Amino acid sequence: MDLEPYRGELVAYCYRMVGSFHEAEDLVQETMLRAWKARDRYDHTRASTRTWLYRIATNVCLTALEGRARRPLPSGLGAPSHDPGAPLTPALDVPWLQPFPDARFDTGTRADMRLALVAAMQILPPRQRAVLVLREVLEFSAAEVAVQLGTTVPAVMPKLVASRTVTDTSAWANSTVIDGDLVDVVKREQRDVIITGSLSVVRALMAEDLIDEYRLLTFPTILGTGERLFPAGGSPTYLECLSAERVGAAVLARYGRAAR
Repeated sequence: MDLEPYRGELVAYCYRMVGSFHEAEDLVQETMLRAWKARDRYDHTRASTRTWLYRIATNVCLTALEGRARRPLPSGLGAPSHDPGAPLTPALDVPWLQPFPDARFDTGTRADMRLALVAAMQILPPRQRAVLVLREVLEFSAAEVAVQLGTTVPAVMPKLVASRTVTDTSAWANSTVIDGDLVDVVKREQRDVIITGSLSVVRALMAEDLIDEYRLLTFPTILGTGERLFPAGGSPTYLECLSAERVGAAVLARYGRAAR
């Protein structure tokens, strides 16, 4: 098993995670060592070599980041001295964000390695940092990232929270409260948006013709009077059934906008 071709991109990944080039090299060396020791257990039918290596590298980085505060930039290492005659006392125990030596490594990745971008990443908690880099920079699928982090697909997909009262989403993985008008945010979003929950949110987007597909989970037992998805007296909505499958005791049906 030849792992060396992946070293450069793994160094770039670990650098984004920990903010130190020299530490990134050490973490990649640890990744390679773990991979070599586990080579007999690697199953190519479950994941590619690259995905498998990134899972190991992610675990190595998360372990290294446990309990560590984010790396400060040099400008944040301390306040200026008020005594110009005081001797300089280097704080050698304080780590700081190092530039990445681009000339030495061909990362082969879409995003560049600008210091400002890596510095912004250091603000995120380690696992959210890993999700951001793996999904948005390295373009792994949500399923691959879930495997690499040992979690579920919904947990790694970015979530936008529309609420008039909620401001703190720290208890929810990879979640951000929408800042501004919901409809405007969805119109600007380049990725597909999956909406769950509030009927008022669905109706707000429905009124702007921003919903392409409805997924309805129907149970055999109905409690209460409920509320209509499409209000009576409104404009007709033309849909066609795309699929229907049994999910436990319920039926999941997908409806898309019909050609008119």
